Amino acid sequence: MPRKPRVDIPGFYHIINRGVEQRVVFYEKEDFKKFEELICDYAKSFDINLHSFSLMNNHYHLLLETKNEELSKFMRQINMNYAIYFNKKYKRAGHLWQGRYKSWYVTDEAYLYSLILYIEQNPIKAKIVNDIGEYPYQSAYYILNDLELPPCLKNSWLVKNFHKSKEIKNFLNSPLDKDILKELQKASMLIEATQKENKTDIKKLQKFFSNIDNIKERNKKICQAYKNGYSQHTIAKLLKLSQPTVSAIIKRNSTITIT
Repeated sequence: MPRKPRVDIPGFYHIINRGVEQRVVFYEKEDFKKFEELICDYAKSFDINLHSFSLMNNHYHLLLETKNEELSKFMRQINMNYAIYFNKKYKRAGHLWQGRYKSWYVTDEAYLYSLILYIEQNPIKAKIVNDIGEYPYQSAYYILNDLELPPCLKNSWLVKNFHKSKEIKNFLNSPLDKDILKELQKASMLIEATQKENKTDIKKLQKFFSNIDNIKERNKKICQAYKNGYSQHTIAKLLKLSQPTVSAIIKRNSTITIT
């Protein structure tokens, strides 16, 4: 069956993509920063505004505004060049992304506002942080902490309407419209499943960590589980460790070749 043609007209788009086989695509700070740099570099080339973003370990959310019909070319450049960077750095080969990126055309303002909240609240829902502005790889982090903005974020809706305003935190913590939230969750279903591991996945993880003889073996398995898409929070909870401890173990072993 032929692929359905994409909508590629000027306007706002919600973009989602994730790693192949739900694998981690951002391991270290440098990986997140590289992806942000690629977005900004190609946003300038293709005359695209970035309004909101959240880069998770195994997927990303973007809210983009296009002024022409080159969204597909823009996304191809970002995904292709990041895959080249990632494969070279971690000595791996093959596809990095799971199929084509997903895109949804934003049709009205109410949906746009809810989409921004959904993207910015993503790290909280994934239980990575407790408050908006704590997660360093999303647009709210730059704006709420009054940091230098990436060039591609300077014309975002959030900056234009709330930059240096005390009201932005109230806005970003607003509850989402229930009907719109259902639509967003349906659109992001493939992502939600990876962030909230189901009972079957937890049982697999418990079995994976059974019969460990020493800390070195445990740490090696922590890195493998993280690489396979399990969140640091889930691993820490299962092993009765703190999340910072799990994060430190993964960081110390980040030079391990990834297959």
